[in-house]
Amino acid sequence: MSGVLVAVALFALAALVAHLPGIDVHAGSAAPLLAAWGPRVGVGTAPALALVWWSTTQHPWRATSTMGWGRLLTSVWALSLTWMLSLALIDGVAGVGGVLTHDSEYLVTARGVDDVGELLRSFVSRIPLSPNDHWPVHVAGHPPGALLFFVGLVRLGLGSGLSAGLVVCIVAATTPVAVAVTCRALGAEARVRSVLPLLAIGPFALWQAVSADAVFAAVAAWSIALVALAATASRRSVAFGLAAAAGLALGGCVMLSYGLPLVGAVAVAVLAAVGGWRADLLRLAAAIAAAVTCVVLGFALAGFAYWDAYPVLHQRYWDGLASARPAAYWVWANLALLAVCAGPLLFGSLAVAGRRLVLSVRRPQDDPALTLVAGAFLAVLVADLSLMSKAEVERIWLPFVPWLLLSAVVLPVRWRRTALFVQAGLALLVQSLLVTPW
Repeated sequence: MSGVLVAVALFALAALVAHLPGIDVHAGSAAPLLAAWGPRVGVGTAPALALVWWSTTQHPWRATSTMGWGRLLTSVWALSLTWMLSLALIDGVAGVGGVLTHDSEYLVTARGVDDVGELLRSFVSRIPLSPNDHWPVHVAGHPPGALLFFVGLVRLGLGSGLSAGLVVCIVAATTPVAVAVTCRALGAEARVRSVLPLLAIGPFALWQAVSADAVFAAVAAWSIALVALAATASRRSVAFGLAAAAGLALGGCVMLSYGLPLVGAVAVAVLAAVGGWRADLLRLAAAIAAAVTCVVLGFALAGFAYWDAYPVLHQRYWDGLASARPAAYWVWANLALLAVCAGPLLFGSLAVAGRRLVLSVRRPQDDPALTLVAGAFLAVLVADLSLMSKAEVERIWLPFVPWLLLSAVVLPVRWRRTALFVQAGLALLVQSLLVTPW
């Protein structure tokens, strides 16, 4: 309970400071959230309310504890997708199809790409603000993998806002499934079953729906799942095949977002949870690292050198709005936004989990779920202190939120039931009162 109060107090303080006379944190009228006030109801309001009712009266915990594994994964995916779409449809069909058609988003740029080779060769030169044909802010702020995802959708005939938005939601809804697969591989199936509803229903869905960052989060989650499957495979050939796949997927993460290399902290946590630093695990880690390197070098040979791009992006970031946003405020306000994105439950469960980790003398493999939480917490801390994500982190935290929410395994079942209602209610409240750019 104390952790939840800290979360509420932190957000209230962030909101108060942001609106003090003479202070401008450059985040809009609903700071620290990047949003504007706009109370409304829509076609999605009724199904969203129905899901809130169901989550608090039908006790989904019973179903997740007894359901067959395949049916469980399918149900969690469907629940996550339904929740996202219900929230998005509060803004009508435009809530699904309109966001991605903004000029700052990837889809508009992707429609004009005729030559992928030329895109990669010219990518770095178009990051700075100085050329007339510089990339829009979101395209410039990410490696080319993010744009190429939408180029692929366009070439598959899924280039309309509605089609691309539905694809994004369908992919994003697989994130809790990937977390479940990871935990089962690590021997924590019972633990993850007990929190799966919290991974499917929560305020994070507001920024998952039609947000490219939700695709990044899903790719990252499946990369971690592949690491776990590789580390626990019984056959050597299968283990190294899965390790190569995990490395390629993690390499894809590197090419989707400059912040996603921090997912490596969760991958390391997986290896620690399996059994420390045995020789076979070190060889698997080397195979994963080699595959990541192949992806990065492959892009470099095609024309995009990551090590050339990042310094240029860093300069563009500080030439823009970032230089006006006060670091002394955002370094802690970013964490207040984590309490909104993940829900206030997170701070409560992290407080309990932290005490257990500090006071316990267990090895990492004795509680794999909390080991994954520790890896994700470290990643968020590094990202926050980097000062490369001042504001707008509601979506940037998405790759780490599902792993952090595993900390709810330490809470009593009765708390989890209340928490699910609070999580769902907060999401519905924010979506009904605020208009966000994602």
